[in-house]
Amino acid sequence: MKTENVSRTVLAGGVAAVLAATALLYVPELVGRTPAAAPGPAERAADAANAGAQAALPDLVALIGDREEWLKDHPGDEASWAVLGAAYTERGLRRADAADFPRAESALKRSLAVLPAAKGNPDAQLGLAALANARGDWKSAKEWAERVRAAQPKRWSAYPVLIDAYNGLGDYKAAEKATETLTELHSGAVVAARSAQLNRNRGYREDAGAAALDAVALAETRADKAAALARLGDLAWERGEPAEALAQYGTALELVRDHGPSLAGRARALAALGRPQEAVRDWQAALRVLPLPEYVLEAAELDESLGLSGDARTLYDRLRNGSWVRAEVVLGLFEADHGEPAEAVRRLRAEWARGHRSVQVADALGWALYRSGEPKEALEYARKATDEGLRSALFAYHRGEIERALADLGPARRHLAEALRLNPDFSPLLAARAKEAVAALGEPPNDLPPDVRPDLSGPPASTSTSAPASTSTSASASASTPTPTPAVRPSA
Repeated sequence: MKTENVSRTVLAGGVAAVLAATALLYVPELVGRTPAAAPGPAERAADAANAGAQAALPDLVALIGDREEWLKDHPGDEASWAVLGAAYTERGLRRADAADFPRAESALKRSLAVLPAAKGNPDAQLGLAALANARGDWKSAKEWAERVRAAQPKRWSAYPVLIDAYNGLGDYKAAEKATETLTELHSGAVVAARSAQLNRNRGYREDAGAAALDAVALAETRADKAAALARLGDLAWERGEPAEALAQYGTALELVRDHGPSLAGRARALAALGRPQEAVRDWQAALRVLPLPEYVLEAAELDESLGLSGDARTLYDRLRNGSWVRAEVVLGLFEADHGEPAEAVRRLRAEWARGHRSVQVADALGWALYRSGEPKEALEYARKATDEGLRSALFAYHRGEIERALADLGPARRHLAEALRLNPDFSPLLAARAKEAVAALGEPPNDLPPDVRPDLSGPPASTSTSAPASTSTSASASASTPTPTPAVRPSA
C-alpha cells in the first residue's frame, strides 16, 4: 500500500527554506572562492538555498564539506554552524540516513552556544525546528518555530517549518493559516508546493494539481523541478491515473536519475499498469537510494502479491529489525497487517497520546484496533481520518472494512466502493480485497431511494475542486445479508 505519511520531499523543502534564511550570510566566505571563479558545487548549493530551492545532492554534500572546512579555523561563526546543521538535516532526509541527525543537532547547538537564542540566532532555532520535524517530534518543532515567528512574524522561512509541524500534530486550521501567511510574504515554487499540499489535504484535487503545476514552472533547480514533478505524479496516482503518474515520474527521473520519490512512484504506477517485473526493479532501485520504511513496506507487499514470498519475508524482516526514525504509522500498519495487531495498537496509542493526531495516525490506529478485534472503537478513529477532507483510497477502504465488521452494511458499501473509485490500484494487496468485499456485499436493498444507492461500478472519482461530502451516511441492511468478519491477517 502507499502509506499516507507526511512527504519527506516536502520536509526537505522546509529545510531548504531554513538554509535560504542563512545562505546570504556566508556566500562570500566559501572556501577557495574567488570573485572571477565559476560557481563550484558548494556555491551552487548556496545559490539554490538563496532561492529557497533544493540543491542537487552532490552540491549539498559539497556545501557540507565546505562549511566543515571553514569552521575548523572559524569556530565562532554561528551562522555557518546553523547552515551546517540545516544542511545535515536536509542530507539526512534526502538519503533517509538518520546518522546525519545527531550531526545536525550538534552543529545547531554549537551555533546557539556562540549566539544564544535569548540574544537572537533565529537561524539555529529554525534549524532545530526543521530537525525536530525530520525526527517526527512535531511538538518540539512547533515550539522552536513559533518562537521565531513571535520575534520575526514576517520571516517567511519560518512558515514552511510551522506547516510541517502543524500537519504532523493534526492541527490543520493552523497549517492553513500558516500557508496563507506564507503566500502573503513570499512567492515561488516553495509557496506553490505548500498551496498544493494544502489543497490536497482539503480534498480540492484540481486546485492541488494547478498549484503543483505552478511549482514545476517556478522551480529554480533540477532537484527542485524533479521534486515538483514527483508531486504531480503523486497527485495523479491518488486520482487513479497511473499512466499520467508514470509520465510525471519519468520526466523527473530525466532530470535527476536517482530521484528516490520518483523511482518509488514509478514502481507503483508500473505495478498498476500490469508491468510487475519493471515495478520490482524500480522498487529495488528506490530502496538503494532512499531506504524509507514506507518504501520497504510497499515493496514487500508487491512481492507478496506476486507470490514472491521469500523476497517479501526478507523485506518484512528488514522492516521489523531496522532502526527507523519517524516511522510509527508505517510500523503500526505493518504490525496490524503482517505482525502483531496488539503491538500496532500500543505503538499508535502512544503516538496519539503524544499529541500526534494527524489523519495518518487516526487511520492507522483505527485499522490496528479493527485488526485487534475492536471495530467499535476503531470506527471512531476511522471517522476522524476520513472526515477531515483528504481523499484517500486507503482510508476509505479501512473505514469500509471496519463498518462491514460492525454490520453497518450501507456505509461499508459506500466506503469500499469509494476506495476503488478514488484509486482502483491503491494497494497490490488491499485493492483486490476491496473488490472481493464489494462483491460479497452485493447490491444494496431495492427499497433504498435512488439518491442514496451507491454506484459500485462507476468511473474513477471526479477531480472536482469541491470539498467531499460527509461520509457518515448509513443505510439499513437486508436481513438476509450475513455479517462480515475482519479479513484474515496475511502471514509475514
